[in-house]
Amino acid sequence: MAKKKASLFECQHCGEQSSKWLGKCPSCGSWESFIELNSDQQEVLKQISKVSTTTSKAQSITQIEQDDITRFSSHDPEFDLVLGGGIVPGSLTLIGGSPGVGKSTLLLKIAGNIAKTKKKVLYVSGEESAGQIKLRATRLDANEENLFLLSEIKLEEIQDELLRQDYEVVIIDSIQTIYSSLLSSSPGSVSQVREITFELMRKAKETDISIFIIGHITKDGSIAGPRVLEHMVDTVLYFEGESSKEIRMLRAFKNRFGSTSEIGIFEMTQEGLMSAKDIASKFFDRSKPQSGSALTVAMEGSRALILEVQALVTESTYPNPKRSTTGFDLNRLNMLLALLEKKLDLPLNHYDVFINISGGIKIKESSADLAVIAAIISSFRDRPISKESVFIGEVSLTGEIKDVYSNEIRLREAGVQGITKAIIATKPKSSPGIKCFVVDEVPKMLELF
Repeated sequence: MAKKKASLFECQHCGEQSSKWLGKCPSCGSWESFIELNSDQQEVLKQISKVSTTTSKAQSITQIEQDDITRFSSHDPEFDLVLGGGIVPGSLTLIGGSPGVGKSTLLLKIAGNIAKTKKKVLYVSGEESAGQIKLRATRLDANEENLFLLSEIKLEEIQDELLRQDYEVVIIDSIQTIYSSLLSSSPGSVSQVREITFELMRKAKETDISIFIIGHITKDGSIAGPRVLEHMVDTVLYFEGESSKEIRMLRAFKNRFGSTSEIGIFEMTQEGLMSAKDIASKFFDRSKPQSGSALTVAMEGSRALILEVQALVTESTYPNPKRSTTGFDLNRLNMLLALLEKKLDLPLNHYDVFINISGGIKIKESSADLAVIAAIISSFRDRPISKESVFIGEVSLTGEIKDVYSNEIRLREAGVQGITKAIIATKPKSSPGIKCFVVDEVPKMLELF
């Protein structure tokens, strides 16, 4: 009697595996997401995770030659900035983002730019027909002889096409729509995504083809599919922004060939997504001063951005006042409000406080603390703050204002944008055209209002 093959169950949300069915995934916490893999799926899984039988011998790191990474430009300065200076041949890049944010538009525009340099580009779409892509390419001025379109969802057909032409760049739109005939599961399942990504990674490394993969995201903002998808690729980019707004941001969360601190800023126009030329004017308003508005300078990688911090303080009608933030950490806001109640005796426990960072930027550093406090006090006292002033500084729990890094770069950008006053913690070595007011404690800042 043949021995029964052991069962294997897999979570369809994160790829967690178990020898028995589980109601709740111990890894991602999703309910009823485990399904049993059939024998074909288990065999493919073994092939992917199979370790090479060749014997490897360890070498001293001093004897290993360093790889020289060469890059070629996408002819989009913002896109090159996020990638670390350009596209690396043989790299596998994953781009995620919410529906309608512009992932397909951006990559089709990039494909047209690269095709203009006589490099062959293959754009594979599993969601749209070639005619639909042609219509968008006309609007984006991406109709080039070296740009090839393929409307296909079968992995084996895509692999055959890669053998017909010497492509240098391949775009897959999207990974959740492609399937392999070796597996019986539906497109977008964990098994399919894992198998397809593995084959694309192997193809990229063997032939030096740069492959870009578009991935859908889940409700919580993470890329749909198993976490192994993000581990296998070389670069993970997230496209941020709302479809109702013009400004979109491309941020790197993983990059084996460059830094993850840079962001690319794009503007949605009739010609598609374009690199934002006049970035500074997109994030703050230079009109007449209004109460509850203060300017700060935040660093995004090597770029300094002047941002407008908006605050609304209104008397609460409920026992528990509301605290809401957009683009700012809610826990940090609660800390700053407790500090203001302690140091300045402001009765904010009876007021609702709302904070918004204009332009859709999410501030992840503490340099905006001083601007948030200034905006809250301005709204509470209904006193406008001059648009010629910026507030730069981190606020501690003791009420002390601390200096932040890259102060001179921030002040230089503020001076370029016509700012004449800066409230900071320490006097900088140089601040051409800007008068600096040094404040070391939050109570002393009240003298400026």
